[in-house]
Amino acid sequence: MCGRFTAEYTWEQLWLLYMLPGGVQLNLRPRYNICPTTDVDTIVAGERGRTLARMRWGLIPAWWSKPLKDMRLATFNARAETVAEKPMFRDAFIKRRCLMPASGYYEWHDTPNGKQPYYFTRRDGEVMTIAALWSEWKDTSTSDGLKSCAMVVTEPNQLVAEAHDRMPVVLETEDFEQWEQGDVKDAAALMKPAGEGVLQTWPVSKRVNSSRADDDDATLIESIG
Repeated sequence: MCGRFTAEYTWEQLWLLYMLPGGVQLNLRPRYNICPTTDVDTIVAGERGRTLARMRWGLIPAWWSKPLKDMRLATFNARAETVAEKPMFRDAFIKRRCLMPASGYYEWHDTPNGKQPYYFTRRDGEVMTIAALWSEWKDTSTSDGLKSCAMVVTEPNQLVAEAHDRMPVVLETEDFEQWEQGDVKDAAALMKPAGEGVLQTWPVSKRVNSSRADDDDATLIESIG
């Protein structure tokens, strides 16, 4: 599963890639250790086009009736094989699919010396777009609303399989509209491993094994050779 990723893209990159509306440019802070339950960037399509929205990474379905602190399930990843069936994700998959930009993500490979992290990013250096779902939940005790999301994961391609048995669903530009607006069959057709030439990877410091590693530390993605 994908439980950590990075975001070192600029507003201009997102504006061009997703054809966002003009106006005030946002100052996006680079982040190198994004963890579940923190706020992340998502791209949501609406009647007037796409917008950038910040959401909690870890989906809370609209029907959830307990306090947020009682959500103990890991809902930051939705498995492609079951996303259309699991009550936690089913409604969002049918009605609320979105895009999640990332610069890269981490996965861990078991070795005799412990878990070795690897960093995966696009070979062409462009922003990675991950297929995602979103939902809006209301806290009944406060009436506060909360938007949340989950990225969709699938079986790995050969490159990723050397480190891990799952990978995010990576979308290409021509796939965006099909994922956002297509019916469930159209969306399901995109939930497959990325082509072998899309990603590259290298080993990184085990410092990223800790979720408390500094989110501002750009050296977390440097190759250890």
